[in-house]
Amino acid sequence: MKEKLQTFNQRRFQKKDGSRLSVFLEEEKPMLQPLPAAPYEIATWKVATVQYNYHIFADKMYYSVPYEYIKHKVDVRMTHLMIEVFYHNYRICSHPRLRGRKGQYSTVVEHMPEDHKKYSQWNAERFISWAKTVGPKTHIAIGAILSSYKVEQQGYRSCMAILKLLR
Repeated sequence: MKEKLQTFNQRRFQKKDGSRLSVFLEEEKPMLQPLPAAPYEIATWKVATVQYNYHIFADKMYYSVPYEYIKHKVDVRMTHLMIEVFYHNYRICSHPRLRGRKGQYSTVVEHMPEDHKKYSQWNAERFISWAKTVGPKTHIAIGAILSSYKVEQQGYRSCMAILKLLR
């Protein structure tokens, strides 16, 4: 097939000078441009409002945005692999796109206000060990709270409220 195609492209035109190959080399090849470095990706755009917890809701998942943009409307570009957030045509952050269970959070610590950053070091082990120092019933209650949430971090406020009763 390749040989037949080469022969066909080199065959002279009947009514004008040259061949398909000569027209390509003289007229078309100089106009070709290199391919882009990255392949084209289909993207979906939407407008979202940054919530008070400095996250946006996109594709049934939550993605953090720098806290300075709370209550602002932002443009969200969603591709197969990435979520990019723009404010006045300036990209303010990007996240790998989350897959799987709905309602997951992708949070970047740098997006948090200073007083929230201390909460990023919280984990279930810390609350459970704290509850053990209070007593066995508190330990059971904290364990039940943490296991009742799909996203462990969502139970931290409730745990903190119980442990603050100690005061």
